[in-house]
Amino acid sequence: MDTPVTGFGEVPDDPFAVRRAASAVLDDRGWVVGWSKRAEALLGYPAEEALGRPAAGLLVDPQDHELVTDAVEACVRDQEWSGVVPVRHRDGHRVQLGCRVRAIARGGSQREWYLAAAPAEEVTQWETDRSVLEGLFRRSPIGLSVHAPDLSILRVNRAMAKFSHLPVEQHRGLRIGDFLNPQDTETVEAQLREVLETGRSSVFAEQPCRALGDTGPGMTVSVSAFRMQDPYGRVLGVTQTIEDVTGSHRVRRRLALLTEAGAHIGTTLDVGRTARELAEVAARELADCVCVDLLEPVTRGEGPVEGMPDTVRRAAAHSVLPDAEEVMYPVGHSIRIPPESLQARCLAQRRPVIGEYQQGLTGWLSTDPERAERARSLGNWSLMVVPLLARGLVLGLLSLWRWRRPEPFEEDDLTLAEEFASRAAVCIDNARRYTQQHDAALTLQHSLLPHEVPTHPAVEVAHRYRPADATTGVGGDWFDVIPLSGLRVALVVGDVVGRGIHAAATMGRLRTAVHTLANLDLTPDEVLSHLDDLVDRLAGEQAPTEEGSPQVVGATCLYAVYDPVTRHCALARAGHPPPAVVTPDGQVRVLDIPAGPPLGLGGLPFEAAELELAEGSLLALYTDGLIRTHKRDVDESLSGLCEVLGAPARSLEETCRAVEGALLDGRPTDDVADDVALLLARTRVLVGEKVATWELPVEATAAARARTLTASQLTEWGLDEMAFTTELIVSELVTNAFRYGEGPIVLRLIRDRHLICEVSDTGSSSPHLRRARTTDEGGRGLFLVAQLTERWGTRYTRDGKTIWTEQLLPDTRDL
Repeated sequence: MDTPVTGFGEVPDDPFAVRRAASAVLDDRGWVVGWSKRAEALLGYPAEEALGRPAAGLLVDPQDHELVTDAVEACVRDQEWSGVVPVRHRDGHRVQLGCRVRAIARGGSQREWYLAAAPAEEVTQWETDRSVLEGLFRRSPIGLSVHAPDLSILRVNRAMAKFSHLPVEQHRGLRIGDFLNPQDTETVEAQLREVLETGRSSVFAEQPCRALGDTGPGMTVSVSAFRMQDPYGRVLGVTQTIEDVTGSHRVRRRLALLTEAGAHIGTTLDVGRTARELAEVAARELADCVCVDLLEPVTRGEGPVEGMPDTVRRAAAHSVLPDAEEVMYPVGHSIRIPPESLQARCLAQRRPVIGEYQQGLTGWLSTDPERAERARSLGNWSLMVVPLLARGLVLGLLSLWRWRRPEPFEEDDLTLAEEFASRAAVCIDNARRYTQQHDAALTLQHSLLPHEVPTHPAVEVAHRYRPADATTGVGGDWFDVIPLSGLRVALVVGDVVGRGIHAAATMGRLRTAVHTLANLDLTPDEVLSHLDDLVDRLAGEQAPTEEGSPQVVGATCLYAVYDPVTRHCALARAGHPPPAVVTPDGQVRVLDIPAGPPLGLGGLPFEAAELELAEGSLLALYTDGLIRTHKRDVDESLSGLCEVLGAPARSLEETCRAVEGALLDGRPTDDVADDVALLLARTRVLVGEKVATWELPVEATAAARARTLTASQLTEWGLDEMAFTTELIVSELVTNAFRYGEGPIVLRLIRDRHLICEVSDTGSSSPHLRRARTTDEGGRGLFLVAQLTERWGTRYTRDGKTIWTEQLLPDTRDL
């Protein structure tokens, strides 16, 4: 089947075929003794004119005599000849003919010459086509097979031998299934049948090609096929070409895997998640088992330490073989690195290494004989270890094993694994850096928030703080419960604009400022005005910082002061959501208090609202993270909050949990927009028996009257031992009010854990503590008051001022 096409065979379209060629017979003298109709049509000479004449005189132009003579001599010498010669047409022009001449023996010693001729261009084309056909079967690097309609093989070329591993001459009569595995045979034959039935050629269809019994990946081939049919349309079979495209297929596959890796590795700023994504992508095509082991500090978000590490921690593991899970160390396990292991060599040399069966068992698993024995039971395997390098730092190791695949790792696999590791290492390092910064910001934020809210006689409180999702960064939400003079209490919630460590630091500064302003006993609107100036200054200080650093441009705050003696509550807000109030009978309303501008705008006033709260009222303060989401309207969230707050009476902790469940739990991660701070306060009222209030006349006897009233009240309360000290304090305060203030003068005593003395007048002058000189006749009163009390101070109201003192009760001094 592999012999060349030569001679005068009846090959289709052969220009020398009997039915197509012009033929003539010459005798031994060169005279024409035979002439065909085709010769007459080609050269114009009828048979009666050509027969019996010398061919040279009839057909050869004088100028071609020498060329023709050389051809005749070669023909006589070799008894045959083929080539192109010019022949004279009957009308005189020259015709280039391709000729074949052979000697024919007659009876005796007679000899004749048979000539077959065709136009030279037809002969040249036919020779070219024949050369191409011969090249396809003899020299083409592309496999070629010709199949009968039943798909049995008629002929193959030499290139097919590398696909079938059989000699060329042994293919005739075989089928594809005689040398390809069944799965690939089914694919190929299905394609050929479709071409036979439809007549539509298939072009460059890529498919696997594995020899019969081969369990490896085999080759990848590109197959094209076309249907063969004769001039009358009868189907003769199908021909297919097969080209080995394993190399280009691997390159495309590698690029596809790298693209896939780029899309699936590093989707989050989480070290563990990134390690799992690397293991899953690598195990999908490259290995049977993949493990990612990180240096201990890296798993905590810290930078790797100098020197050769002796342990790593398993960050991710993925296997396509269930049996391999018994061999792999679990995620979170700390693994010691034996000095003789491939992993140790990889870390020391900072480059990938490939090992096989015995090396790994005497190295990585040498400290765990039981696990090593289970690894042996899996059979032969190949190991590849690649360092995770990012920005010049070694973060860990990528280890890849093959058990199921018989072929060991190759350089192409190593190149692909390095690409995976390189991309993943950068993502892991980014996640590590983010985790480090996020943890630092979170630690700073938590350190600045109150760990325990102090118990207070004015309110019962409960609180919640929930940070935003890690991907959105640390925010600047905060809350506070600040004791004030006169058993009053300040309730505060705030939210700094921006995220990260800058927001957390600014939150700490604002919280400190609020505490300082609260100690000055300023009204809520005055507190917000001072905070507004502070935020404006902070923003100005940040303006010169480098471009791209987070800028804190404002904050919101709600500040409320509640007095348990008068049940009076004063509130002011700076761009913050309004609080909700629940009355003791369960009625809920959102307070309509002036919104005020956010802190940091500067120059705009704040306005306080005042109301009285019944005993047992619930005041709910919160940041906008509780009610503002991407997928729910603010009004809807407020309605849900009011519904939860208005539920039947329960403890504040239970109410906090209910609010979390209704508004926070179950919220999608991508809907978590901000931190959440929630502060609930249930009001208390100081019973009348613990408060005594008198209005004193503005006259010189006011101090004496105050001492008498104080002594009497202390006796009633059973505090006679405090009478002398308290009378001195009251006398000094009332005397100062008489001398420097304006009437009327109000004296109020409050008994709680402290004995509180308050003297109020309508004056605006403020007393100052100073050390009197020995020659001074006065100036020692406030100094004496400061020595006799635990604390003292002044607070201003709209109608004047109040000077207050606090003394520990006898039964609480040792607490």
